[in-house]
Amino acid sequence: MGKEQQQATYGGQALVEGVMFGGKNDTVTAIRRKNGSIDYFHLPKEQNKTRMKLKKIPFIRGIIALIESAGIGSRHLTYSSERYDVEPGEEEKSQNEEQSKLAMIIGVAAVGVLSFLFGKFVFTLVPVFLAQLLQPIAPDKTIQILIESLFKLILLLTYIKLVSMTPLIKRVFQYHGAEHKVINTFENNLPLTVENVQSQSRLHFRCGSSFMLFTVIVGMFIYFFVDADPFWWRIVNRILLIPVVLGVSFEVLQVTNSLRNVPILKYLGYPGLWLQLLTTKEPDDSQVEVAIASFEKLIEVEKYGSSIMENEIPSTIDIKSETIPIN
Repeated sequence: MGKEQQQATYGGQALVEGVMFGGKNDTVTAIRRKNGSIDYFHLPKEQNKTRMKLKKIPFIRGIIALIESAGIGSRHLTYSSERYDVEPGEEEKSQNEEQSKLAMIIGVAAVGVLSFLFGKFVFTLVPVFLAQLLQPIAPDKTIQILIESLFKLILLLTYIKLVSMTPLIKRVFQYHGAEHKVINTFENNLPLTVENVQSQSRLHFRCGSSFMLFTVIVGMFIYFFVDADPFWWRIVNRILLIPVVLGVSFEVLQVTNSLRNVPILKYLGYPGLWLQLLTTKEPDDSQVEVAIASFEKLIEVEKYGSSIMENEIPSTIDIKSETIPIN
């Protein structure tokens, strides 16, 4: 038997004028500053033994990963949104800021998690009330669930379309495309050059956009197996089933990612890719440069340790030779 290959999972998130990439133990953000330079923000992942055990349990691991990514992502988003348009050297470094750093970290993480949960509640319950308005002309349970799911899909697509029309979010979606292109380049074992990255697809099977769509589809099938009457119980079970829908949707996302190279079965993940046509845009070369810088810095941190963020080490890493299969 050959030597077992080491495996690692890399994920990312588009930010304001930047991209965050995360590995097993670290997350790194690169942003384009107002003067055109690139700055970095490194955030180690907290190693909690209980959480690490939970992340190995199917259906539960998805919920843990989502909450964790919401907290981490909020801190990186705060960094990018507060720093990208500030001239280098103008950052405040007061002692009071340092003393309140822990409180800020806890607060931002909590806001990220709460915002995610609030959005999920709204996204889940509003379609229920809309479907109920049509109950007099469509009382059948199956039809009601189909109508509810349709409203949920319309709500999702409308929200994405509206926010994508703003200049700021349009650029974020371009960085989202750059993030996917870098991951695709890495997975295809190609050197991370602007030319190679730009040649890759801006879509990726293992994307949060696909996950959002899967919650609509998976939720619809789960709702077929629970009572919808009376109306108050329908509201209650939709709330109670949120963790179930999230957990199952995460597993579906993992399955479609694992089947993406299997003929015919790969099409199971296509609905998620179609949604990404809205949530990603083609990036320009300067945005791709930022995404490459973020990913290469993460690889360096994993190789040399977090001290590289303070003491720069010349980049001599051959990304191609460092390629590790992605789960």
